[in-house]
Amino acid sequence: MPYLFTSESVSEGHPDKVADQISDALIDNFLAFDPESRVACETLVTTGQVILAGEVKSNTYLDVQQIARDTINKIGYTKSAYMFDGNSCGVLSAIHEQSEEINQGVDRASKEEQGAGDQGMMFGYATNETENFMPLALDLSHRILKELAELRRENKAITYLRPDSKSQVTIEYSDDNVPQRIDAIVVSTQHDDFDADDSMLAKIRKDIIDILIPRVIDKLPEHIQELFNDDITYHINPTGKFVIGGPHGDTGLTGRKIIVDTYGGKGAHGGGAFSGKDPSKVDRSAAYATRHIAKNLVAAGLCDQVLVQVSYAIGVAEPMGIFIDTYGTCHFNLTDGEIAKTVQAIFNMKPAAIEDRLKLRLPIYSETAAYGHMGRLNETVSKTFNRPNGQPVTLDVELFTWEKLDYVDKVKTAFDI
Repeated sequence: MPYLFTSESVSEGHPDKVADQISDALIDNFLAFDPESRVACETLVTTGQVILAGEVKSNTYLDVQQIARDTINKIGYTKSAYMFDGNSCGVLSAIHEQSEEINQGVDRASKEEQGAGDQGMMFGYATNETENFMPLALDLSHRILKELAELRRENKAITYLRPDSKSQVTIEYSDDNVPQRIDAIVVSTQHDDFDADDSMLAKIRKDIIDILIPRVIDKLPEHIQELFNDDITYHINPTGKFVIGGPHGDTGLTGRKIIVDTYGGKGAHGGGAFSGKDPSKVDRSAAYATRHIAKNLVAAGLCDQVLVQVSYAIGVAEPMGIFIDTYGTCHFNLTDGEIAKTVQAIFNMKPAAIEDRLKLRLPIYSETAAYGHMGRLNETVSKTFNRPNGQPVTLDVELFTWEKLDYVDKVKTAFDI
């Protein structure tokens, strides 16, 4: 019997994502000037206020207040009417030095034997239902909000948009887990107060359906375009007007959108947030590494979808183990346990090896902090960072290295595909 599955996304202007982006901007700036920095930064945002807290071990000094303000302005909170803007909000820093008791469990005489920065389990997932090997409902939810942000910045076709927004997509699947059609789309967008409520909401609904959705569809592959139909149920700002939003409408915290950040509820999640953590924290680095494994396994044709789990003890380099679940979609006469054993031989999952393989000691994290950490474009960009009372540094960095299909040939060789 057909079934429905739903995923959601939130925009860069959502308060929790504002917090994530500030935390990751701090990570990038620390790593730009000291690649061996150890950082765990949390951010809280609310009406007119930003609070930074966390632990740092680094050889560089940063103007953390200015970094926070620049991030907020870049998102689009630049007007006093929002009750939260980068130029006038208060920024309080309570960042202090990292505990030596934590650090002693990570540092080793040999870099290769660096211990895991925390205990826990991390998951990676991939499916062949989209070109970027991501679950379709989440991929569409992200695309809707990215396009909405483009419309907001263009300020032409739609001129009343504010930064905060959310989306949700429900897809009908067949019994054999193939997407059949889009059942429902939810979009809630913050907006200016520009008309009487009924007229204003009617215009917003029309603009989302007639302007936003066609722009999203135009950028999709043809086989995904065909899933859109005239019977989609649309819920546009279903609670009514949405003028009060962002950190003024709802307090934001780093790490509260971990399902949006990963797979939209598909697969599994170990519970650890990503943003604000340097790559010695395996919550982040091992989640990227397991995504890298999962994507290369599916791309190699081993299976149609796969879940990869790795687990660690704090201070221990070797993982506790690797678990594989192909959901019965493996195309070869292999058990999931046999696949896991071969995966362990292909991929070195010690924290230092992950950092090196995925180039995680570079300032690559600001781009991850909105619209998902997975399924993104692997590309090299130039980034400039400013140090207080010092010369700026410009670096060429490779983004989303865990999305590369650079192990497909190794997987095919190992499994004789």
